[in-house]
Amino acid sequence: MAEVVLRDVTKVFGHTIGVDGIDLDVPDGAFVVLLGPTGAGKTTTLRLIAGLERPDRGEITIGGRSVVGETPAQRDVAMVFQQYSLYPHMTVRENLAFPLKSPILNTSPAEIERKVAEVAEVLQIPHKLDNKATQLSGGEMQRVSIGRALVRDPAIYLMDEPLSSLDAKLRSELRIELKRIQADLGATLLYVTHDQIEAMTMATHIGVLDEGRLVQFGPPREIYENPVSEYVATRLGLPRINLLPAGLFGGAPSGAAHIGLRPEHISLNGEGGKSGTVTRVEHLGDQTRVHLEVEGHVLTTLADAHSTLDHGDRVAVTPHEPLFFDAAGNRVV
Repeated sequence: MAEVVLRDVTKVFGHTIGVDGIDLDVPDGAFVVLLGPTGAGKTTTLRLIAGLERPDRGEITIGGRSVVGETPAQRDVAMVFQQYSLYPHMTVRENLAFPLKSPILNTSPAEIERKVAEVAEVLQIPHKLDNKATQLSGGEMQRVSIGRALVRDPAIYLMDEPLSSLDAKLRSELRIELKRIQADLGATLLYVTHDQIEAMTMATHIGVLDEGRLVQFGPPREIYENPVSEYVATRLGLPRINLLPAGLFGGAPSGAAHIGLRPEHISLNGEGGKSGTVTRVEHLGDQTRVHLEVEGHVLTTLADAHSTLDHGDRVAVTPHEPLFFDAAGNRVV
């Protein structure tokens, strides 16, 4: 595995800036997730590292070696795309073995068989090796697609929203599986998603992108608890952070325009709270979401799973650990 470093990397498509002066350090053995909405530059960053795009400016190194002038094959990376990209006429065994048959790798038949069997065990599909790709479920096909990258033992794995086309149950299962595989292999993995749950549950580091710029990078907990801006704060957390006028609960610092309150940082019926009205209650089994109105402003908080609150109830709303932002959306500490 290897460290990946980007310095001042820029890529322009016509009049559109895909990536704008990104500086990024992917530590050796890390699981780094690039998070952001469509058009933020996530996939372009991945393609630049893979060699599928060439930067207009900047430097990219893998394992301390500059790769800007190298082809994708020379960079020793393995990429998993959103779509499965399997050969339908081949068996699972043949699909997994295919990358190893490249003349560049010069892998012996015995070594190919060993690696295919090893990866099949890791992905828990050894009983499917002789099945055609068309006989697999969606989850199994995506496992094979991931397996075709794993057999390579590259310097870095690049994954572009590989779970987005699966249903919620399969996504949840494969999130756990992928994190386990990465930890077992000690692999360096760069993963692109717009799904904040994937980012929070799998990543050792999260990079938040906005219009081609890397706006914050760090461990998931740090990004969640100490966002540098409203934009970053809204990228993580479900339900989303409540953004309200800074003076709604009093005590706002100078320069603050908005107060940001995570749902878990709002308590109900404590002493000295501001009066609010319950507008809607969602019982979700393990928790209850309570939607409130305070002086004409709407916010969401969490209550006990057995809460008896109902529409129209009056409550006292008290904030804890608030975040403050200025008019431009930047953090005010």
